[in-house]
Amino acid sequence: MSPRRIDPKLATALLEAAASLLAEEGAAGLTTRRLAAAVGTSTTAVYTHFGGMDNLVRAMVHEGFARLHRRMSTVRATADAVADVMALGYAYRANALDHPQLYQVMFGSAALGGFALADGDRQHGRYTLQPLVDAVARATEQGRFRAGDPLLVAQNMWIALHGLVSLELGGYLIDPYDADVCFEAQLRSLVTGAGDDHEAAAASFTRARRRRSPRA
Repeated sequence: MSPRRIDPKLATALLEAAASLLAEEGAAGLTTRRLAAAVGTSTTAVYTHFGGMDNLVRAMVHEGFARLHRRMSTVRATADAVADVMALGYAYRANALDHPQLYQVMFGSAALGGFALADGDRQHGRYTLQPLVDAVARATEQGRFRAGDPLLVAQNMWIALHGLVSLELGGYLIDPYDADVCFEAQLRSLVTGAGDDHEAAAASFTRARRRRSPRA
């Protein structure tokens, strides 16, 4: 008997359906039967493509970070490194809003139950932080940010933005200070907190806003 062929489109459909089940119903809702029914395939397909449920969850995490990396990579370096930092923030948020279920799984916001993720899986996506680290380093070289470790500065920015995006996905940010208002205020606060002056930050914000990543 010849081995079953891997269908990339079916694999992607399984990942997205699994992320939705985890985010909406928790680990109890993620079974091979429920997953196969959601995609319109057989339970065998899960094992053919992923070898089991643990590997499926792991693949969701990796796929989520791959999509984030692709979105962040669309932000090109310019002469205004602070605008680049802000543009990366727009890209990060747009990716989360486009793929909310995967976002919750990749950062552990969705209950994973007994599905095992190792420390290496949790740290897998740190490569997606590098474009921000590079932009922070350039902003420091340009004299816009005070001297410091670019990795630490970028990580603190990521922590702050992740918190805002998580609250937005949870529906906690409402009028008069909705997610858009809070996000743009946060961008300004993060760059001035890193050492930029308010007037220069405002000009960079205008440039970044023109470049903001569109929703898919």
